[in-house]
Amino acid sequence: MMVTKMWYARNRCAGNTGAGFTLIELLVVMAIIGLLLTVALPRYFGSIDKSKEVALKENLQVLRTGIDRYMADRGRYPDSLSDLVTNKYFRSVPIDPITDSATTWVLVTSTDIDKPGIEDVKSGAIGKTNDGVPYDQL
Repeated sequence: MMVTKMWYARNRCAGNTGAGFTLIELLVVMAIIGLLLTVALPRYFGSIDKSKEVALKENLQVLRTGIDRYMADRGRYPDSLSDLVTNKYFRSVPIDPITDSATTWVLVTSTDIDKPGIEDVKSGAIGKTNDGVPYDQL
């Protein structure tokens, strides 16, 4: 009992209360955090890429449906994507999630001379999906 009181008094006077972590303990915790990050980060970034691909496919489907509805209503294809906005088929032109821009869409014009205008739309992104399909072939 006497030894404990002396040790406590000596360490208290020196400013060392013993309530802290050693350098080894901190290094072990940092190593564990680093190991967990090396496992988690690739999965996180992979899921971001996958979600952008899903959003791209959905935006292409929405644009194509709008073009088809414009054609069914007016009997001709739109001259530009902004025609779909001005005629209230869309509130705004959807953004290509891969390029983060609404101006990079590749417009495919109609080959029918009687029905000129935009027949289809494709992504202007460079690269391939996780499945190996080029973005411009979706």
